[in-house]
Amino acid sequence: MKKPIVAIVGRPNVGKSTLFNRIVGDRVSIVDDSPGVTRDRIYRDAEWLKYKFIMIDTGGIEFKTNDDMFKNMRIQTELAIETADVILFIVDGKTGLVDGDREVARILRKSKKPIVLVVNKIDSKKDEMNLYEFYEFGLGEPCPISSSQALGLGDMLDEVVKHFEDSDFEDSEDDIIKIAFVGKPNVGKSSLINKLLGYNRSIVSDIAGTTRDSIDTYFENEVGKFTLIDTAGIRKKAKIKENVEHYSVIRSLYSIDRCDVCLLMIDATQGVTEQDEKILGYAHERNKAIVIVVNKWDVVEKNNRTYNEFKNKIQNQLNFVTYAPYLFISALTGQRIHQVLKISKKCYENYSRRVPTGILNEIIGRATMIKEPPIVGLKRLKIYYCTQVDVKPPKFIFFINDESTLHFSYIRYLNNQIRESFDFEGTGIEIQYKERKERK
Repeated sequence: MKKPIVAIVGRPNVGKSTLFNRIVGDRVSIVDDSPGVTRDRIYRDAEWLKYKFIMIDTGGIEFKTNDDMFKNMRIQTELAIETADVILFIVDGKTGLVDGDREVARILRKSKKPIVLVVNKIDSKKDEMNLYEFYEFGLGEPCPISSSQALGLGDMLDEVVKHFEDSDFEDSEDDIIKIAFVGKPNVGKSSLINKLLGYNRSIVSDIAGTTRDSIDTYFENEVGKFTLIDTAGIRKKAKIKENVEHYSVIRSLYSIDRCDVCLLMIDATQGVTEQDEKILGYAHERNKAIVIVVNKWDVVEKNNRTYNEFKNKIQNQLNFVTYAPYLFISALTGQRIHQVLKISKKCYENYSRRVPTGILNEIIGRATMIKEPPIVGLKRLKIYYCTQVDVKPPKFIFFINDESTLHFSYIRYLNNQIRESFDFEGTGIEIQYKERKERK
């Protein structure tokens, strides 16, 4: 059964992200005193008692503004309300009831969704006197909480789960492929995701750094089931001036850690930059499945040699990931974007591939006959046995006579033999060596 969805909605700076982080048990949403820090919808799994559900953190609804960013945030919040099964309407118990709260309440009533009214910043008994004015909404008994001190959260969640169906919710994430879209700011990550989904899931703007949080979106089509992770653009450290942007970079790197497939987007008008190499190097070190997508290919002037010359150039610059496939697209026009998920799924299958032990040892045995292991000092490397011990990424252990006989060129040779014999395109593989004393 589909997990229920709970959306946290309210004015800016009433404590939505702090509450969200408390419920999901992690510092997922960026918390800052500046209003409008959470710009898009942030999704995470949560659990209370026997219930598993999805939490959505939203940007604040601001009414009296001509700022386009706040207008887009309001659109994103309205989409979250439409998606949600239950709405947590959060207000500020310190500030008291204001006109903006009345406007939010009016929008929520129109949704006809179950609403749990939450009065935040009730940090002490004397603050509970501030609850009474919120009865004006006619939304039932207000739940007093302090998200910063984790007070009252259990009673609040009890009210939330009352609106769920009394069933066990299946967690079927094993077959969901998590793809992190990474790259420099303004390279087209959000535009590509919106094009794949067919609607504006993420806020798209010409202003670099519009996406500050890492945003998860579940998507399913004939290719498979995916979680698309739109990340904040990763800048050079010298260019990170805002405190909020610093945390955005951390979350982007965290998104690479938790994804299955890292999709690096490169701007075709700029080519590969030093920052692209660093981002890709981070994913390579963690042996993630990798796809390199060259965006804005539609604006490049071309002749019959342009594609091969451009590809050869970036392959030389990114020669440490020779296993990664390349795709040239235009997120603006939709050129070749239908291949993005197909290639990502293929790389994920290779990332999850398990090789039979018998066949693996046969391949390695043949490789050592074709090219004998080197003699280092007075000893020659001997490989007794090898086996695959893990997937995501594929991990192999070679049992050998002496680690001092290992030479980097032969390690690379064995790595290439495994890659040539089995389809590991698009994924890093890990090889470890363990000494085992030779039997007399």
